[in-house]
Amino acid sequence: MTGAELERYAEMIVRGCIAFRRGDTLVQRVSIAHRELAVAIAEAAYRAGAAAVEVEYDDPRVVAARIEHGSDAALGRRTSWQRERIRALGDEHVALVSVMGETELGVLARLPPERVAEDTKRLASGAEMARIRREGRLRGTICAWPTDEWAARVFPGLDTEKGKRRLARDLLSFCRIGPGDPPAHKGWTAHLATLRRRAARLTKLDLAELHVRDRGTDLHLRIAPFSLWRGGGEQDHWGRRIAMNVPTEECFVSPDAAATEGTFRCSRPRSFGGRVIEDLAGEFRNGRLVRLEAKREADRDWLARYLGSIPNAERLGEIALVDSSSRIGRTGLIYYNGLLDENAAAHMAFGSGFAKTRTVSIAKKRYGVNRSTTHIDVMIGTDELEATGVTKAGRRVPLVAGGAWRI
Repeated sequence: MTGAELERYAEMIVRGCIAFRRGDTLVQRVSIAHRELAVAIAEAAYRAGAAAVEVEYDDPRVVAARIEHGSDAALGRRTSWQRERIRALGDEHVALVSVMGETELGVLARLPPERVAEDTKRLASGAEMARIRREGRLRGTICAWPTDEWAARVFPGLDTEKGKRRLARDLLSFCRIGPGDPPAHKGWTAHLATLRRRAARLTKLDLAELHVRDRGTDLHLRIAPFSLWRGGGEQDHWGRRIAMNVPTEECFVSPDAAATEGTFRCSRPRSFGGRVIEDLAGEFRNGRLVRLEAKREADRDWLARYLGSIPNAERLGEIALVDSSSRIGRTGLIYYNGLLDENAAAHMAFGSGFAKTRTVSIAKKRYGVNRSTTHIDVMIGTDELEATGVTKAGRRVPLVAGGAWRI
């Protein structure tokens, strides 16, 4: 990005996604390859009156070293000061920015999926973080930054710098802060408001079932009582308006995890665990995944072993509707990045659901929300997507037809 573009992007993240205020503290989780954005976000935060900015650098090779050479006890282990930092994230005046952008992901591909799953499971199983998320006290966002490795994967025919420039221009467009968009981040906030209105309309329909059809996909999903559709961000525990994903195009809900029936076929590859898994397909019965296919048997087996190592990972935690108006989908590109690709097309997620998709408190009674320690989005939508809601009275309501929203 140019200097002006980078400053605008960072300002949008700080002011338009985490509702940053004077006196707040900002924590960033980034990789070394994201340093340029980390600095720009720190500058934007300090201009906004930050009390402090802390950057936590992650190294994929260090993660791989723990999984490959660490003892069983070392997998997913957090230090006491890491746990203290997590507890601090539940404070009203602390915000979190996590940056995505592929770098050295291949180091995980050769590792046993059971150990990768165990590491993931333990890192995600902390009771403190679960409580902070459940109570809406995590004021955070996930955004993206072009890296050499990512650009080479998306634009293999371009040299690295031109590829990164293309990615940067796309990100600015997806966030509605490109050359033709309104000034500052007004386009972004208006887009979020549109998604919130659509989610409110979906909730008002009070659906009992969702039927999703596309190429190779024919899924029936039960929508549990007290369900609340989400989209366009939300208000945290203290009433601050935040956007958890940058960019975003989805309206989503957690279906009843025990009641999904039918088949699915993924419309886009999924980059996961250092692998690019293509032509993923399968079948659900009584809410559980009973069949899984992929272009390469090795990828299918790796994913099956991973899912089999984590309780309830074979159930669905999310169904999200995205239509053909998505700026990400309209590029026609595959970004090999979960954050972007899941907002290019309708998707579902294996594993954990969202307590925030219910209007009642989630505790021992789950109201159909899946409990797991992983969440893996896979894309199932194309421009031919048909999504139909069924009300409690049995009335069928077209939600998406011919790939476009009908509500």
